Amino acid sequence: MGYPQDVLAPDENVVVHEHPHWKALLLPALAAVLVTVVGVGSWWAVLRADPGEPWPTVTGVAVGVIWTSLFVWLFVAPLVRWGSTHFVITDRRVMYRTGVLTRSGIDIPLSRINSVQFRHGFVDRMLRTGTLVIESASDDPLEFDDIPRVERVHALLYHEVYDTLGEEEAGR
Repeated sequence: MGYPQDVLAPDENVVVHEHPHWKALLLPALAAVLVTVVGVGSWWAVLRADPGEPWPTVTGVAVGVIWTSLFVWLFVAPLVRWGSTHFVITDRRVMYRTGVLTRSGIDIPLSRINSVQFRHGFVDRMLRTGTLVIESASDDPLEFDDIPRVERVHALLYHEVYDTLGEEEAGR
């Protein structure tokens, strides 16, 4: 299951557990390829220099350090952020957790949800992703971007909210 299992109540059941859609990693992957191509080209230019000169070694080390720094900053960090972001729907609440060194999160009880919406454009529909918008009783609407299979998640969340409201009315 992963991260959210340890924050659940003993009788709470997970309905959906998703990370953001993989499309969130497209730009970081493109940046990694671009940085690597430039790094390899620079490294190759340094290797072609006269081996008797001292600057090729220093330049080669500098190219390696710059490439490593850019690769970590532009690709590894977004990948780790993506992996540590969780969108979870249980039979009691919606949870969203994000962050690596500093974690942040929000929990929305199902009984406090007023409406659930989704939206996705043409590209998002092709990739089967979108934005889920949840409006709760007292807060501004919350938007969760890049939710995989957003229509399915929307329907499951709507059914969970409906079931929760039905249980509350039956208990009255």
